[in-house]
Amino acid sequence: MEDQSLEKKFSKFIVAVSIVIPLVVAILFGVKLKDLGIQVEPLSFLPPIYAATNGVTAIVLVWAVLAIKKGKRKLHERLMTFAIALSVAFLVMYVAYHMTSDSTKFGGEGAIRYVYFFILITHILLSVAIIPLVLISYVRALSQSFDRHKKIAKITFPLWLYVAVTGVVVYLMISPYYV
Repeated sequence: MEDQSLEKKFSKFIVAVSIVIPLVVAILFGVKLKDLGIQVEPLSFLPPIYAATNGVTAIVLVWAVLAIKKGKRKLHERLMTFAIALSVAFLVMYVAYHMTSDSTKFGGEGAIRYVYFFILITHILLSVAIIPLVLISYVRALSQSFDRHKKIAKITFPLWLYVAVTGVVVYLMISPYYV
């Protein structure tokens, strides 16, 4: 029988993190440091860096899946840990940028505007949904509940990959409108 005690131990943590991260990001997204009297230069160099971080995350995710399919469990584990670290780095840079800079408005017109907003909205919604999926997948792997890990990973992987790839697409679509 697989060990589910680790998953039980982390279940409240997973729920809390899955709620707290989107709430904190939403709150901080609306906070501008200059409005708090903190004089800081806009971190306008960050968007291409965090977009590249998303791109690297996508590559690492695919590499990790290929590794596990070849039976390279330790490599898979390291790559998945790296993918989580990249996602955390992205989140920190994203929040830092938005706390120091005004949001950029998409300037496209016509059908491309609808495409952009569809990609952006699905990216945002799935980036929230992916948090508990990643954490549950990771804890199931740590607890060596590999059958259960594999079941949720089949859902987690394509959604996380979509979020990573669409992060790059959103950046590429809005980058001409950065001031």
